[in-house]
Amino acid sequence: MSDLLERLRAGLPPEALITDPDVTASYAHDMASFCEAGTPAVVVLPRTVEQVQHVMRTATALRVPVVPQGARTGLSGAANASDGCIVLSLVKMDRILEISPVDRIAVVEPGVVNAVLSRAVNEHGLYYPPDPSSWETCTIGGNIGTASGGLCCVKYGVTAEYVLGLEAVLADGRLLTTGRRTAKGVAGYDLTRLFVGSEGSLGIVVKAVLALKPQPPQQLVLAAEFPSAAAACDAVCRIMERGHTPSLLELMDRTTVRAVNALASMGLPETTEALLLCAFDTPDPLADLAAVGALCTAAGATEVVPADNAAESELLLQARRMSLTALETVKPATMIDDVCVPRSQLGAMLAGTAAIAEEYDLTIGVCAHAGDGNTHPVVCFDHHDPDESRRARESFDAIMALGLELGGTITGEHGVGVLKKEWLARELGETGVELQRGIKAAFDPLGLLNPGKLF
Repeated sequence: MSDLLERLRAGLPPEALITDPDVTASYAHDMASFCEAGTPAVVVLPRTVEQVQHVMRTATALRVPVVPQGARTGLSGAANASDGCIVLSLVKMDRILEISPVDRIAVVEPGVVNAVLSRAVNEHGLYYPPDPSSWETCTIGGNIGTASGGLCCVKYGVTAEYVLGLEAVLADGRLLTTGRRTAKGVAGYDLTRLFVGSEGSLGIVVKAVLALKPQPPQQLVLAAEFPSAAAACDAVCRIMERGHTPSLLELMDRTTVRAVNALASMGLPETTEALLLCAFDTPDPLADLAAVGALCTAAGATEVVPADNAAESELLLQARRMSLTALETVKPATMIDDVCVPRSQLGAMLAGTAAIAEEYDLTIGVCAHAGDGNTHPVVCFDHHDPDESRRARESFDAIMALGLELGGTITGEHGVGVLKKEWLARELGETGVELQRGIKAAFDPLGLLNPGKLF
């Protein structure tokens, strides 16, 4: 320990090192439940690429594991510390280095907060689409590490589709540059895409070149009430089948709606079994909303209410954004699942989740990026009750099994981390895991980067 600190201090300013155990303990884990976390030896908060390189060279020389972190808003345990590790927090590397309206790119450091970047590019008439629910606090580096999504994925896609190039410090301290600044480029293997979603297991991202889009018109939102989740899912299928391109298409079940109302008195309709929010940012959103409203009515909606203006639309989106926070108030603890299924199987996924909730005698609220089939079943339980905790964990596994049975995946945007390691092996199969381990070994032969995650 003394040797580690001495070597780190040789290349870092004093304020970059945290050794107080009461403080380092606060860096031990992200926001996931049921994920073990170790005790870090030290927390390092670098401000420069050279400082990150020094940390990795030191770690390699002493064979000390390194756990990279962003804002720790993740939900899979991917940022959890291991015993004796260096926690490498990138939050101080938070500069927006460039915004180019001509090339439609932004160049940023990993600690830039998603919402800060979004507002900065808006000032140039540009738009950075990925918008996780935690966008006011989560960082671009964390978004890249977990390949995060957001409300707008149905039209604009996920983080991976906006990362053009990266600079990453490898385990031995070398600096790797991947990708490009150009609109096109196919030179060599796509190492950039490989890093996106790698959860810090291949290298430390220290710079990112991000694609931007022209800022679209202000979106308008429609809210549709349904007497059943099945009817709401039928509406989703009708909307997508007819070729509509909403800027978001979100679903909240009755449990979620009531939780949001209890938390913030939003005035959402508590009699509904499912609330569908659909938005368009097209030149004529009212016409698009009218067409979608008719499809919702045909699917059995009992009420269809388009927002009159941007302020009303934003209020509805705020309700959706606070869904996970609201469900956390239902019981002392939650487990947030992240199963994505084909849109055609969305109804079966919600029906199966409801059956699992009944089988395990638990409250499970569901909010979903319905337009791309990404469901977030939230298991609410009392972690002080051993039996209820056991049932919560078993129901979580049952939901993942259901997703795979329906042709889906165990994670659409939250990542694997610690929480879903066993399930990743089931999804990929033996050959898939073997090849992924081989890729990891090529980048990190000593296994120092974020050990114990993914595999």
